Amino acid sequence: MDKEIVIITGGASGLGLELVKQFIEKNYFVCNIDRNIEKMQVLNNTYKDNYKGFIGDISDSAFVKNVINEISNLGNIKILINNAGEPSFKLPTKYEKEDIDKCFKGLQGMILFSTEALKVKEERDLKIVNIMSSAALRGNKQEAVYCATKWGERGYTESLKACYKSTSVKIIGVYPGGINTEFYKNSRDYVSEEKQSTFMKPYDVAKTIIDNVINDTNLTIADIIIERN
Repeated sequence: MDKEIVIITGGASGLGLELVKQFIEKNYFVCNIDRNIEKMQVLNNTYKDNYKGFIGDISDSAFVKNVINEISNLGNIKILINNAGEPSFKLPTKYEKEDIDKCFKGLQGMILFSTEALKVKEERDLKIVNIMSSAALRGNKQEAVYCATKWGERGYTESLKACYKSTSVKIIGVYPGGINTEFYKNSRDYVSEEKQSTFMKPYDVAKTIIDNVINDTNLTIADIIIERN
């Protein structure tokens, strides 16, 4: 029987890493894409079975095509989780082009991976889970470019839903609030360590996502909004 494969982008740390761990525990074969060489080498040494890592840039179209083709030869791609992304939290007048490029890599990767996965799956029997942010639902101080990216991701997600309505391709949008990870390590003027400590645990967020994405019912939850109590 073909392996049941879950593809996760940005799975070397934070929420992505928790998703990797929990899907492996559920006996899925996880293909993890991240550009952090050191962290990916640790994962390759940790998970011998049910895991394969790919190191590269999610916004590189040639890399994405090669990865998806290789993964499709390993087994049956069941779920694609577009999780990778980087923040840039600054006042509007402080943004430089490099900040904009960094933020928009997540949107580019989401589109590239979704497109190639849909091609190899012949536009059927696939769940695409786009993990965005509560920043896709509202505007936030010092998040102008980050919000712009997330609103773009939301627009792409909603367009996919419209395109594949009533088909075996299911599109799920995920909108988590703040998660206590190293995501904010370079933004201490905006998110202090004290404030971050009140954010959600990545384990809990990952479990909530998986519980809603995988179920035995003939139902699909289209949107998952996760906030702190």
